[in-house]
Amino acid sequence: MAQQDYYAVLGVPASATQDELKKAYRKLAAKHHPDKNPNNPKAADTFKGISEAYQTLGDPEKRKQYDEMRRLGAFGGFGGGARSGGAGRPGSYGPPPGAGGAQGGIRFEDLGDLGGLGGLGDIFSSMFGGNARENAGPQARSRGPQRGDDIEATLEIPFRTAALGGKVPVELDVTEECATCHGTGAAPGAKLVTCTECGGRGTISFGQGGFAVQRPCPVCLGRGQVPTERCPTCNGTGEVRTRKKVVITVPPGVDEGTRIRLKGQGARGPKGGPPGDLLITFHVKPDRFYRREGLDVIAPVKINIAQATLGTKVSVKTLDGKKVTIKIPPGTTSGKRFRVPGQGIERDGRRGDLIVEVQVTVPEKLTPEQEEAMKKFAEAMDYKA
Repeated sequence: MAQQDYYAVLGVPASATQDELKKAYRKLAAKHHPDKNPNNPKAADTFKGISEAYQTLGDPEKRKQYDEMRRLGAFGGFGGGARSGGAGRPGSYGPPPGAGGAQGGIRFEDLGDLGGLGGLGDIFSSMFGGNARENAGPQARSRGPQRGDDIEATLEIPFRTAALGGKVPVELDVTEECATCHGTGAAPGAKLVTCTECGGRGTISFGQGGFAVQRPCPVCLGRGQVPTERCPTCNGTGEVRTRKKVVITVPPGVDEGTRIRLKGQGARGPKGGPPGDLLITFHVKPDRFYRREGLDVIAPVKINIAQATLGTKVSVKTLDGKKVTIKIPPGTTSGKRFRVPGQGIERDGRRGDLIVEVQVTVPEKLTPEQEEAMKKFAEAMDYKA
């Protein structure tokens, strides 16, 4: 029941840079993605935890708020903390026996909007579900329509799709409200009774060192009620895993790691609530021919020694399949670049160039006749072998 440290989830130190966080997230997300672990029922939860950690730490502002909460001891482990229903009025949480902290603990209502702690209200909301002040009251969780979960996914796209844009169909695993029980977790005809673990509040509190937070009750899953007989479709969870088909529109010129948000394309909201959003991070696969430098596209072209020495013409395809002819002047050296204006990547009203990069190749073996000719050439040029 302990709230895991997000740095520990991603396996990085608290001093990690944003690039190190991104690399750790991509590595773990690829390893634990449910599609790659079809026989592991826990893969989806692991993947969700990794995504939740990166969603917070990957945002500099949220990370700053999270670090402040972490400094205050909010993630030191909640297992030995005070349980709901302790001494004092509802919403007041005292420290566990022997713990330090202010007399009477911390009350969420005493924190107001949490502005004194650097705006921690938002991060409490995103991490612990709902507004912290609302969660502190006896009716901790709204049982009306709720917004659906956001879905995060990494999408691999070809180099040319990233450069030119396009549409990519994907299938995602999403968690949605069970259609049989409509999210109640009860079998048809079964009754719902008050949860004895949380007393119907839907949450239980944990604290350490005078700092208390609330989490959804593990018995009733935050609903405040439990069924007399579980729904056979979802086994009482009120949720089912389904496949969602989405066509992703890739904007032209996306970079590696570009992230887009598709409003309303996430999981459906419980009890008729609005759906969440779909957050897509693009991973651009390298092309076997082209590579990219900003908005410019680099096209390597191989020529032999004779062509480099005497000059030649080469034809190169642009990204959209057109052919352009480049004149290679005599005496061209390997690595020389020739620029074709306006044939690169277009983004935000700007367009890069196509850059043809010459690579002079040298034959590994020569026939006796070729070797003799090369020797005569070297002598004529006064080259030393």
